[in-house]
Amino acid sequence: MVQPYRHEPFTDFSIEENRKKMQEGIKLVESQLGKEYKLVINGKQVDSDDQIISVNPANHAEVVGKVASAKQAHAEEALQAALVAFESWKKVKPEIRADVLFKAATIIRRRKFEFSAWLIKEAGKSYVEADVECAECIDFLEYYGRQMLQYKDGMPVQSRPNEHNQYHYIPLGVGFVVSPWNFPF
Repeated sequence: MVQPYRHEPFTDFSIEENRKKMQEGIKLVESQLGKEYKLVINGKQVDSDDQIISVNPANHAEVVGKVASAKQAHAEEALQAALVAFESWKKVKPEIRADVLFKAATIIRRRKFEFSAWLIKEAGKSYVEADVECAECIDFLEYYGRQMLQYKDGMPVQSRPNEHNQYHYIPLGVGFVVSPWNFPF
């Protein structure tokens, strides 16, 4: 049984222990700065001719990481791989797909200070802004996992006598999104 939905609580940074955990998260992230990251397409690492150098907006000398820059051909390759994967993924039971979202939320919740530290370093977020963004991501995962479970059997439809109408949700496919940068997580 899935617990009822609740918003992920924000971290209270007036508590010393929470400030300490955030500092530990920042130290962990600082130990990983400057790495190079390839694209991942169809489960394989893919190089690109160009890189995007991500720097800390509060300290331009600090390189957060170097990321392979995807071109239109990379996006098309990823989209085609997703379309192939969709053929089997759409047959996966909604409970299992929802569980993927719940597990992702659990991982983020467990590593919240680390993820927040990445947002601080890469996007210049304050402790509070980074924490709120992580909490919102957890909320999205938890909420939509529950939505999937709620709608898996369809919705009730008013039928006239001698009619049997049904309303079911079906997986429609994949898409490509360039998301806004104000909420990078």
